[in-house]
Amino acid sequence: MILGIDEAGRGCVIGPMVMACASIEPMEENALLRLGVKDSKKLSPHKREELYEPVKELCEVHTVHISAAKLTKMMDERNLNEIEAMTIAEMLKGVPETACAYIDAPDNIPANFAKRIKRFAAHLPTLPKLVCENRADDKYPIVAAASIVAKVERDREIEKIKKIIGIDFNSGYTSDPMTTAFLAKHAHDENVQPYLRHKWATLEKLKQKKMSDF
Repeated sequence: MILGIDEAGRGCVIGPMVMACASIEPMEENALLRLGVKDSKKLSPHKREELYEPVKELCEVHTVHISAAKLTKMMDERNLNEIEAMTIAEMLKGVPETACAYIDAPDNIPANFAKRIKRFAAHLPTLPKLVCENRADDKYPIVAAASIVAKVERDREIEKIKKIIGIDFNSGYTSDPMTTAFLAKHAHDENVQPYLRHKWATLEKLKQKKMSDF
């Protein structure tokens, strides 16, 4: 068995981060390529949605949604790379040591991320071989499959948040002018607070800006 693990929404200031693990038998991985699976960032939202169910039919998929509120609380004790590594360790529970897990590593030195995962997985009786690489979603179809699932599920969560608060803030990334304009005006709104990652330094800076700055 091979596994691919990736996330969506890591750098956002609004909404959850979604971690996805997809697994498949090696001889079936070519079927993902025939579907047109590739790094989710290289696919349109429509194409990702189109591939979501076929990917889930081909692969066994497990996702973890970490809300903005939970991320804010967790970051009292851990940084984001540690949170990812800890989540991945839990996702690998029960995976046999004969399997191989390909993981999109956020650490600049991928080997350091593998060490983080092993530290958090020390309590597990078995651990698969870990292949941690930067841009693994662009190298391995099984990681690309995980990236699609994570991205689709996060995008769906973002749309739910928009409906709840009644305002379209677009992507939720601080590099997005529509998001930064929304935050400058609404970051202190009571109904928006639960969906913000309050430990993000960029959020504190944006709260101090006025709409005239954008």
